[in-house]
Formats: sequence, structure tokens, C-alpha cells
Amino acid sequence: MSKKLSTASDRELVDRFNSGERPAFDELVDRYSSRAYQVAYGVLGNREDAEEVAQDVFVRVYRALGKFRGDAEFTTWLYRIAVNLARNKYRWNKTRGGQRTISIDAPRVNQEGERPGLDLPEPRVGPDERVAVEELRENVAAEMEKLPPLYREALMLRNVEQMSYEQIASVLGCKLGTIKSRIARAREELRKRLKL
Repeated sequence: MSKKLSTASDRELVDRFNSGERPAFDELVDRYSSRAYQVAYGVLGNREDAEEVAQDVFVRVYRALGKFRGDAEFTTWLYRIAVNLARNKYRWNKTRGGQRTISIDAPRVNQEGERPGLDLPEPRVGPDERVAVEELRENVAAEMEKLPPLYREALMLRNVEQMSYEQIASVLGCKLGTIKSRIARAREELRKRLKL
């Protein structure tokens, strides 16, 4: 009987997949599909597009996993693919996709009452304060969607995915100073827009 995949490291799963053990790939998908979606949603701000990109991420990963050298962490490599595919989709939507449509059936919040990709702590306060916090949460999400893509991507990877500045620089293919600057500018722009 083989070792449970859920206890294996990412590197072990990659090695197992490359040696012919196909269920190892399923474990990688289980581990990172929601994160791939969050990265794509952070760039695109559209649920359907983010789902499509997240699926495409794993198609790309499946095809390229044999070439994965391990120079970077698997997650860094995966996030880079996700960001690049989301950027491509964003550009396509902007140039050829025409006007962006929003499904009236698409929920604006998830089952927990939060917008996907934004984890803010649940307040332990009265109803008036809860309404104010929810309104702020919605305003932050709406204003994040309006940020320039370069700022939004960096801020989302830092605050939502909780990646280090170094990891973000690797994922986005930028210098560390550039990432720090983008995140600082994104935060300042959000403060101005939200009048905080």
C-alpha cells in the first residue's frame, strides 16, 4: 500500500507524477485549485473568467510538469502561470471581449457572506457595526477591482495569498523594489479612494 498523497510534499507529488503516478496530480489540484481561482479572481474580478483561468492553469501545469525543474517552489511556479493566464484573459476581455458582462445569476458573495478572495475577520459587534463592516468590505473589494492591474495583482498576492515580497517578485517577474513600490502605491490609492 502506498503512502497517502495528502502527507507528501509538493516536490514528492511532482516526482510521483513524473514517474507515472497520475493520482499525484489530482492531489496537487486539490491543494491549489482554490488558490489558483483566487489569484485569477484578483486579476480579473469576474467569477466565470476566474474559474475558466483556474482550469486552464491546471491544464498548463499538467502539460508542463515534466519540465518543472524545481528552481522555484511549486506554488511560485503555479502562481506565475495563474497570473500570466489571468493577464492574458484580462487583455483579451479588454481588447476583443467587448463589454464585460456580469451574470445576474452569479452571487456577489460566497456562502459565508464574503466576496471571494477577501478574508476579513468577522466582527464580534452589534448589527449596526456589522452593517458598517460589510459595507466597508464591499467598498474595498469594489475599489480593488478599479486599481490598475499591476497594482491589483501585487496587492492581492500580498494581502489575500499572503505571499512574501520575494515570492511576489518571482511570480510577477519583477524586481523586489518594484513590487514593494506597487504594493505601497496600491495601498495609498485604496486609502484615497476609500477616504481612510
